[in-house]
Parts: sequence; structure tokens; C-alpha cells
Amino acid sequence: MDAFIPKCTSLGQLMSDDLIALQEKVAHQEASIDELTRQVLLQERKIAELIQHVKKLQEQLQSLAENNAGVEIIDTPPPHY
Repeated sequence: MDAFIPKCTSLGQLMSDDLIALQEKVAHQEASIDELTRQVLLQERKIAELIQHVKKLQEQLQSLAENNAGVEIIDTPPPHY
């Protein structure tokens, strides 16, 4: 039965232990927030790169469309129709 009784005998020691536990939790949360912030920054950079890539592809597509404006595309159905 004595195993369930806290080994510290003073209220101050109990509060100190609780404070240490809270500090450990805060430290863990700060590390998690730092990692999440790092991931968000990496994603923002990647999104910016992808936006630039899409813009270049749109420009290329527009250029191809303008160069082939006079070309008539005949879409014939396959022979089995």
C-alpha cells in the first residue's frame, strides 16, 4: 500500500514536480511547433516553385496555340466506328 503514497513529503516538492512536468510539456510543444513551422516554410517554397512552373507551362501552351492557330485538326473516328 505504501507504493501508492508519493515519496515526497512536502507540498512544495509536489508543486516543484508538477512545475517540472509542465516545463517538459512546454519544451516538447515548442519543439513540435518549430518542426511544424519548418514544414510550412518548406511547403510555401515548393508551392511558389510549382506556381512558377505552371506559369511557364501556360506560356508555352499559349505560344503553341498561337503558332498553330491556322492549322486545322481533323479528328476522324477510328475504323471500328
